Amino acid sequence: MPLITSLISKLEVEYPSISFIGGNEFRWSPVDKVIFYEEGSSDAASLLHELAHSILGHTNYRKDLQLLEMERDAWHHAKEELASKYQVTITNEIVDSALDSYRDWLHARSTCPACEATGIQSKRHEYRCLACQTRWRVNEARMCELRRYVQA
Repeated sequence: MPLITSLISKLEVEYPSISFIGGNEFRWSPVDKVIFYEEGSSDAASLLHELAHSILGHTNYRKDLQLLEMERDAWHHAKEELASKYQVTITNEIVDSALDSYRDWLHARSTCPACEATGIQSKRHEYRCLACQTRWRVNEARMCELRRYVQA
């Protein structure tokens, strides 16, 4: 597969308010209006997914489920609106795999560290278990190991 360099060149012209910066991961930074991409990558689907976040105005989220919704919406926009325009193939398998990683992330965060039942999010980084009433805090953990801290 060819590198995404030529696609980035097109996007820089069509979206002059967005900067594209090489790094070690694909992500959208709404504060800086920067799409970071994996240098040397041929993953045009992920690049268009991050572009979709910017087009859709995704900035932040209060609840973890909202992040999953934003991810779903960005993949849908990338697949349905951007892929054909830029001759990029985005299969259902690509989308499902990406969304599964967020579903797994959400499931791990919401699993009670005391009884392993599924809890509900009560605040930005806090969950509580409906089965045993345990409360716990979680770290961001999208790019690092998940930590859960039981609260007294």
